[in-house]
Amino acid sequence: MFRRRLTRLLLILSILGPGFITANVDNDAGGIYTYAAAGAHYGYSLLWTMIPVAVCLAFAQEISARMGVATGKGLSELVREQYGVRIAFFLMCGLILCNVGDVVSEFAGVASSMDLFGVSKYISVPIAAVLVWLLVVLGDYKRLEKIFVCLSFLYIAYIITAVVAHPNWSQAMKDTLKPPTMPQLRDSSYLYLAVGIIGATIAPWQQFYLQASIVDKGTPITDLKYSRIDAIVGSVFSVIVAGFIVIACAATLFSHGLFEIHDAADAAASLRPLGGEYAYLLFAIGLLNASLFAASILPLSTAYTVCEALGFESGLNKKFREAPIFYWLYTGLIIAGAAIIMIPGAPLVTLAVLSQVLNGILLPFVLVFMLLLVNKRELMGRLINARTYNVIAWALTAAIIVLTVLMLVSQMRS
Repeated sequence: MFRRRLTRLLLILSILGPGFITANVDNDAGGIYTYAAAGAHYGYSLLWTMIPVAVCLAFAQEISARMGVATGKGLSELVREQYGVRIAFFLMCGLILCNVGDVVSEFAGVASSMDLFGVSKYISVPIAAVLVWLLVVLGDYKRLEKIFVCLSFLYIAYIITAVVAHPNWSQAMKDTLKPPTMPQLRDSSYLYLAVGIIGATIAPWQQFYLQASIVDKGTPITDLKYSRIDAIVGSVFSVIVAGFIVIACAATLFSHGLFEIHDAADAAASLRPLGGEYAYLLFAIGLLNASLFAASILPLSTAYTVCEALGFESGLNKKFREAPIFYWLYTGLIIAGAAIIMIPGAPLVTLAVLSQVLNGILLPFVLVFMLLLVNKRELMGRLINARTYNVIAWALTAAIIVLTVLMLVSQMRS
């Protein structure tokens, strides 16, 4: 029995790739702050959001993976071919604006996490930028995929952090399975965080990156089932990590009356006197890993999207001279993100909020185009959505659109 389970586990681990990576990158510095704030403000009571989050993310990832395998083309290339250069161009511009703000947030995460260890941002950020650039530009896809999967597993630090914090597991389980009460939903701050957790689950860049990565990897249609497993396992693991971040902060910050945190690094620092040195170190290391990981992937998603939309060569299996636009775009985004962090008094919070607003505006368009494309038989053949699948997918998309609108309205009122 043990040997059979071990064999099954090793088989699953061997097929993890783009789906697992993409899902986990979204647990970046901004995501960690959101989950930490949920735990600090409301304890375990927002854990119910993890179930719809897992379902929505798994659906979106599976569709992206299936389209990549079936068509052999990235999402922005399909949009350009099916709906014209103009629409692809506007989607591309929106994604660039979103991702620039997100990249700045990731380098801010690097700066704040290293500041916890006494390292100045003027040292940590340039070193991080160079390391990220060298990792991607000098590596090939297979090697990078292995590295990124390993980095994804480092999120286990947050699971260990929660265990070290000695939470009330019984209460955590009850709140995960219990829907919110009407008084809770009338609380504007509670609703804002609930919508923030769910609305931030599926970022526009994820769909472009996942599909482009599967195309770059050259996944054959015979391996579609493995791509689906990869996408679903990645979604579930990512949401489990998010849930444990909420639990860790609920067990420490909330239970000691520390309801206000200003960023993810502030959450780590607050854990030190409450959860102990190990909880503090694990949270801080997790933040650094998440920030470096996302700082590598987000510029890549932008480079893929722009090059596919405009017809330029792209891909990590190509050398710099073979895809110069792709690599220069990647380089430019890293330089811009790191340089903004180095500016004294840079409006980092404003940029982070702006990128979230732009993500919220762009996301519904991306999801609608995905569902329109995946139902084109001339593109997908027998791999189009089944009728029941379509009903569920469109219902989830409508719910995400409503939640996104609510989140934008909440941000405009705040």
